[in-house]
Formats: sequence, structure tokens, C-alpha cells
Amino acid sequence: MSARHPIISVTGSSGAGTTSVRNTFEQIFRREDVSAVYIEGDGFHAFDRETMHAMMAAEPTLSHFAPRANLLPELEEVFRTYGESGRGRTRHYVHDVEDAARYGRPQGSFTEWEDFATGSDLLFYEGLHGCVVDQTLDLARYPDLKIGVVPVINLEWIQKLHRDRSFRGYSTDAVTDVILRRMPDYVQTICPQFSWTDINFQRVPTVDTSNPFIARWIPTADESMVVIRFKDPKGIDFSYLRSMLEGSFMSRANSIVIPGGKLDLAMQLILTPIIMQLVERKRRLA
Repeated sequence: MSARHPIISVTGSSGAGTTSVRNTFEQIFRREDVSAVYIEGDGFHAFDRETMHAMMAAEPTLSHFAPRANLLPELEEVFRTYGESGRGRTRHYVHDVEDAARYGRPQGSFTEWEDFATGSDLLFYEGLHGCVVDQTLDLARYPDLKIGVVPVINLEWIQKLHRDRSFRGYSTDAVTDVILRRMPDYVQTICPQFSWTDINFQRVPTVDTSNPFIARWIPTADESMVVIRFKDPKGIDFSYLRSMLEGSFMSRANSIVIPGGKLDLAMQLILTPIIMQLVERKRRLA
């Protein structure tokens, strides 16, 4: 953790909804005039798409969830370097045709490494591995704010199926194969990270999602509730949150449940003061 160069990490599985959470953070950054540099976790994959496909053909349980399929020591070094000096570098993974047009690179490849812009207020990470802790790595010790995005698993699968079929052109069978391939690493690498996060946002549908592989659409916000769990509830004004978030209630001493349609408002109310505290502390030390 670094008072001079704070780091925010948003961790979630593929299809969890981390991109939507990033959009909320970006709104807060614009409104509060906070200058952020960004890391996309996919930019730290170890292999391009062609190489990864060849490796997976030879090893049926290999997936992008696996630490060895990613440059996690390099990611940890970026966290460490930014916390010390405000410097670092990143790159982008080219997912689709739109990305290929934007970056001028073929799909499934990477852009060149680029240094962060100087003078940023904070570093924002969004991806699969922002809080990995194992025998050789401890990424969780660097971020000043760690967010987990963890919908119940059937909903996560529905969201992934919808995204990969609609926007990336994959078949249902292809996405299902990816889900099955990733399960060991989901259990061993992804889930443990949510014990390190400061706040978890877990969306729970209130409609039937028993068979996610035939679902025709993603449950809407109004068809969901969101459980917000605080690792340390000290200092959280739950009475204020309940008064501002109609229909919310406390499920445990450290958890508030809100209607799904109130998620963006809840994030604004909860995260804005935390972000501004980090930024104001940094600016006082500048």
C-alpha cells in the first residue's frame, strides 16, 4: 500500500461484470477530477491467442485463469513499482475486430508495452488476478482498495455466454468448453482472492437461472439483488446507506443487500469518499 501512489484493484472472473464496475469508477474519476492510469488484466496474459490455443490442445485443463498462463510476477512488479514511484507500464490484448481497428493489431495479439503517463493520481487495475496470493506471489498487499465482483456462478455463466456469443462470435459449445476447462483454476485461483478484497459486490438474480446454457437473456437489474460485503465495516455508515438506497436491508453486521437497480448509486455513495480520501492523502504528501 502506498500513500503517495495509491492503487485500486477490481478483481472478477470472466463474465463477472468488472467492466461495468470500471465504468462507475471512471464516472467518479471524471466528476472528481482524478487522473488515473489503467491496467487491463488481459494485457498480462503470457501468450497470444494462437499460442494459447496450441497449448490448450495439448493440455485440456489449461486456461487463462491459471497463474502460469499469465505474467503475474511482472504484474506484481508493476504494482510494486507504481506504489514506490508512480511509474510502470502496460499493454493491451486485442480481443476482437473493434480492438483490432483501434490498436492496429491482429485479433488475439498484444500491443507494444507502453509506459504510464506521468503525474497520475492513482493506478486502476481490472482483471482476473488483482489479489492473487500464493507461495511466490502476493499481489494483494499492494492495492489500497481491493474490490471483488462476484455474481452467483449461474449468473456469471449467463453473462459470459451472452458476451462471448453476441460480441466475440463464439458458439455455445465453445463457451461451455471454456467454462469447463476453467473450473479447476476458478476454484484454486479465482475464488481465494475474494477473501482478500475490502468490498465484494455479488449480484443475485431473483428469477430462475437453473440452466444458464439455455438462458435467452441476462436477468435485468430489476430482477436482481446485490449483496455488498465489507471486510472491515468500521466507519461504514449503514444507516445512511439504508436511507439513501430504498429497499435495502442488512443481512449481516458487515453486509447490506440492495435492489439491483441501485447498484450504481450504491457504488457512488460507498466508493467516492474512499477514493477521495486516497487522493487527498496523496496530494497532501506531494
